[in-house]
Amino acid sequence: MNPATTALVLIEFQNDFTSEGGTLHGAVAEVMSATGTLPNAKKALDAARAAGTTVIHSPISFQPGYFEISSHPYGILKGVVDSTSFVKGTWGCEIVGDVAPTDGEIVLEGKRGLDAFASTNLDFILRSKGIETIVLGGFLTNCCVESTMRSAYEKGFEVYTLTDAVGATSLEEHANAIKFDYPMFSKPITTDEFVASLAGVAATSDTSRGY
Repeated sequence: MNPATTALVLIEFQNDFTSEGGTLHGAVAEVMSATGTLPNAKKALDAARAAGTTVIHSPISFQPGYFEISSHPYGILKGVVDSTSFVKGTWGCEIVGDVAPTDGEIVLEGKRGLDAFASTNLDFILRSKGIETIVLGGFLTNCCVESTMRSAYEKGFEVYTLTDAVGATSLEEHANAIKFDYPMFSKPITTDEFVASLAGVAATSDTSRGY
């Protein structure tokens, strides 16, 4: 995995999902605990930063009143509206401190639905930076992560998904997506495998320089 042509894309690591007191935290807390979602995301992020990999944060946000979407939402977006989640300017909408962006990292704007490509300039950013491989982590395993994965696959990117840095509203949904859906549209790997891949490239590069 070449750090220069790889991007780590972290989807919706926001307090409403990740943190005690978040509007949707209770729904994902079991899976987060079982998989170590947040610590693994931080491990992946630290490794990406050390390797010089492009880091992209993909939060979702809405104005108070949710005027950007249908006045009669259904499905997952109805759940967001009913729970008053991801409202701009609130603590719940902020990216959790453990994986908060630093200078030089990209924070997408305009995500209003599931697929991180659909209402943002993610595709433009990736192609303008010469990115060939994207590595995904975030929420929900079987929703926004999977939707983004499918689009990235269709667009011709090499797609990896961090199976232990994603979270869902139940262990069953989480396991089902990883077992049956992820291998169809990505190369499922663990965070440790991702870190080892970046470290292996760095070691090879150092050897080539005679270090």
